[in-house]
Formats: sequence, structure tokens, C-alpha cells
Amino acid sequence: MKEVVLITGANGLIAHELSKKLEKDFTVRFLTRKKQNENQFEWDIKAQTIDESAFENIEHVIHLAGANISEKRWTNERKKELISSRVDSAKLILNTLRKKNIKLKSFVSASGINYYGTKTTDKIFNEKDDPGNDFLSEVVVLWERAADDFKEQNLAERVVKIRTAVVLSEKDGALKKMIPTIKLGIGSPLGSGKQYMPWIHINDICSIYEFALKNSALDGAYNATSPQHTTNENFTKKIAEVLKKPLFMPNVQSFILKLVFGELASALLEGSRASSDKIQNAGFTFEFPDLKIALEDLLKN
Repeated sequence: MKEVVLITGANGLIAHELSKKLEKDFTVRFLTRKKQNENQFEWDIKAQTIDESAFENIEHVIHLAGANISEKRWTNERKKELISSRVDSAKLILNTLRKKNIKLKSFVSASGINYYGTKTTDKIFNEKDDPGNDFLSEVVVLWERAADDFKEQNLAERVVKIRTAVVLSEKDGALKKMIPTIKLGIGSPLGSGKQYMPWIHINDICSIYEFALKNSALDGAYNATSPQHTTNENFTKKIAEVLKKPLFMPNVQSFILKLVFGELASALLEGSRASSDKIQNAGFTFEFPDLKIALEDLLKN
């Protein structure tokens, strides 16, 4: 009999693509706000309600739920939502496990590469480094703390935290937003363009989750970012190169981004490098470690 894995964030890009990988070896269920299929179960994070039948015989949880960081300006209300969607959702699962006296084999949680802060620096961060001191690092610290509770409260044998870089997909996210302007010949780097932009191909991030689920030796935090580092300027140029489009517009000035996005602009204008050595040393091999090859794969149509 297949082991049961429960995935949150059912409507997200990673959940959709990851489930295709897992269905061969696992029985996959989803937690969602509105049930549409038999393998979906409803929950309401604000109301702290959940369909407990989703927990029948489950052995693993992959926690992907979380409001989109870059979707809206960071008002005080939005900041609370960004934290709550990650932390309170984890607490709801934890309380349900405790109530039903269930101990998971693994709790695999999404996390963010912004754990280390967004300020641009020449340092290459690894999992032993301390967190940053800006809002995004605060979000990630609280997110990971909520995940660690599962092991500390003996509700999971192990907890794996996947510190995810910008996920590249032509279907959603940063890449999808950049393609139209570059195709029109009006794409350009943001700010100085010198800020680093950690990235990972959608296939690789899904493979890392699968790897974490299937390898019981994995425990703790792992950076999920391509081993090849790039700046925002180089990233923009590579997209234009693959699309065979000119890139002649001046950089978008920082003050414009700050006017449009407010504090959120810091996530676009700052960025540092992070090492993926730990996950590779654990035995994971990237399918797309090279940016140009990754973009060619995603933009071939």
C-alpha cells in the first residue's frame, strides 16, 4: 500500500507540478480552501477549521501554503497575512495531529532563501549562517520555527525545511512576468542590476521535495538554489538572449520601484548568493544547474 502524503498550498505552482512526480509512489492528498476533487480536503486558516478526514493514515506532510510575497504592497495588514498564511496554517496541522494522536514520518516545509536577508553582499551564505534582520528574514524565521515545532513536540520524526530561491517557470512567477516586456523589446534590469538573484528551475525544486520525502537521512534546513549564481542584470540579459530579443532600455531606477511597490521593492533591488552544497552533498543532482540551459528548456516553445 502506498504511503499517504498530504500537501498544502494546493493551488500553487509547486504543488501542482510536484504531485505529478509523487503520484507514482504515494497517495497524494491536498488541503485547499475549496474542494474540487476527491483527493482534496477543505480547511480555513483564519477560522482554524479543517476536514480531519484528510489525516486518515497519513505519514507525510509537505507544507507549501503561504501567501505570495510579491503579489501586493506590504501594508501592515499584508505583512500579518504573509506570516499567518505560513505560521497559523502550520499550527492548524500541528494541533490536528496532536488531537488525533498522529506522528508523521516527515514534515517537509517550504521556506525561503531570504532567510539570510535581502541585503546585497559578496558573501555566499550556507545553512550554518544566522538569519538576516529585515522583514523577509523575519517571515522565514517564524515559518521555520513553526515547522520545527512538529519535531520538538514529537509529532514528526524529522522536519526538512526547503529554503527556496526564485522558482523559474514559464507558467507562473517572476519569469512569466518578465517574458512579455522582453518580447516587446522593453525589458530591463532592476535598479543597479548588480543584486544577486538566487534561482531554481521548477523541475529541480520539485525533485528536491521528492528527494527530501524519500530520503529519511535528510533533516533540518537545505538551500534550494541553483549552484550557478547570477545577478538580476545577467538574468534579464539571458532571457533576452534565449528569446532572441534586443535589450536596450535603461535600467528601471530604484526610486520608481520604491514608489510603485513600497517596502516590497527591497525584495527586487537587493539579493545575495546562497550555497547549494549541502543538498548536493546529501546526494541530490541538479537537472538544470546552468541558467541558459534552464531558460532554453522553459522558453523553447
